[in-house]
Amino acid sequence: MGFRPLIPAPLTVTELAARVQLSVSPCHRRVRDLEREGAIRGYRALVDPAAVGLNFEALVFATLRWEDRDTVTAFEEAVTAIPNVIQAQRLFGEPDYLVRVATTDLAAYQQLYDQQLARLPGVQRLTSTLVMKHVIDDRPLPE
Repeated sequence: MGFRPLIPAPLTVTELAARVQLSVSPCHRRVRDLEREGAIRGYRALVDPAAVGLNFEALVFATLRWEDRDTVTAFEEAVTAIPNVIQAQRLFGEPDYLVRVATTDLAAYQQLYDQQLARLPGVQRLTSTLVMKHVIDDRPLPE
């Protein structure tokens, strides 16, 4: 997967070079190398969910009936296809998955739950926890 040589927002390469005490050309090369190697996976804008009407969030814990390859693959493909799922992680132990869901409100979540989440392949049990407040959100990785 190749990335075009992008500049980490909102810094220019010149500003980044000054911060890391490199000249511009080696800094630009290093950023490009990190992109090519996959250490920098991409760039994105962080959108405030409330600004786009997604005021409700739930964490859904999913336990599968079986954990064979076909069931896991079918579950992961199906959960990936749901646009309101903004994050999904496979876990060791129980539950098997943690799925983060964003919707407009509780009624929209209930509809999503009934029509899509409860019908995910291989699901034995779903447990939802509602998010009250984000204390830490989209924190950069530690150095």
